[in-house]
Amino acid sequence: MCEISIIVPVYKVEKYLEKCVDSILAQTFTDFELILVDDGSPDRSGSMCDEYAQKDSRVRVIHKENGGLSSARNAGIDVAKGRYLGFVDSDDYIAADMYELLYQNAKKEQADMSICGIFDLYAGKEPQILSEQYLLLNKEEAMKAVLEAKIVSVHACNKLFSRELFSAIRYPEGVITEDAAVILPLLDKCSSVVIDTRQKYYYFHREGSISSSGFSEKDLDTINVWMNNELWISNRYPQLIDVAHTRTCWANFIVLDKIVGSDLENEFKGTKEIIQFLRKNFKFILKNKYFTRNRKIAAIVLRINLRFYKLLSKLENQNLKKKNS
Repeated sequence: MCEISIIVPVYKVEKYLEKCVDSILAQTFTDFELILVDDGSPDRSGSMCDEYAQKDSRVRVIHKENGGLSSARNAGIDVAKGRYLGFVDSDDYIAADMYELLYQNAKKEQADMSICGIFDLYAGKEPQILSEQYLLLNKEEAMKAVLEAKIVSVHACNKLFSRELFSAIRYPEGVITEDAAVILPLLDKCSSVVIDTRQKYYYFHREGSISSSGFSEKDLDTINVWMNNELWISNRYPQLIDVAHTRTCWANFIVLDKIVGSDLENEFKGTKEIIQFLRKNFKFILKNKYFTRNRKIAAIVLRINLRFYKLLSKLENQNLKKKNS
């Protein structure tokens, strides 16, 4: 038995794996096991995992057929021995005291989930340093914070979970928005959640990743997951329905931006349905305090003409790329 099981899915990351694993093994908190799940990686990643296991007794390796991120995480959860679970993506890395911070906060507050802040890394750009906050929330307050996505995100990688939270929950396989699919049921099982926004996780946005690639029909998972989340909220926490519906609208915007950014608005049959949804929610979006001024302008433009919306979306994307370069 150990205090923390840190689960790292590994697939085609030989360029990044060493920095990731070294940052975990260098943690100031040492009572952990590191479970490296080789998800059928065709490069040297799997053998690199074995080399780490030979050098450090805290490292365990699972070799499995390729099944995707959720499948790899689930394989790690199934064999984990820790009282707490943590997840790190294999192309990211963490500050030396991240798990000490998460663990000490969880113990101090007797919280079932402990969360820290994230540095968003873009090649050639200094990461933005955010203001620090410390919050102890009940499950409903934590859900609202996650849905608002201002203080805390859905990401699994900057969190420490009590192992019991996963007693009946696993990540959905074959779904690309896996973190969003489980975060609300996980929070529903929490007595309290502690948030310390000091940035300890380094999230690397690399070209070719799921979040930066062009549109594919798998992107519809984003809409479907948030629609399911909204339905889940309406049945259990109806007082949060407005902010939940905001995320569903946001998901439709994100997917539409990918469609028009890939010049597939005429080829993809689902484009019309997404546009109809956003036009139907036009007043909700305009009155919504969570949407930015630019997003509200985009909603107005979309109501007039998709071609104008596409031009605006591409211009916004170009400005974002310049900002992050």
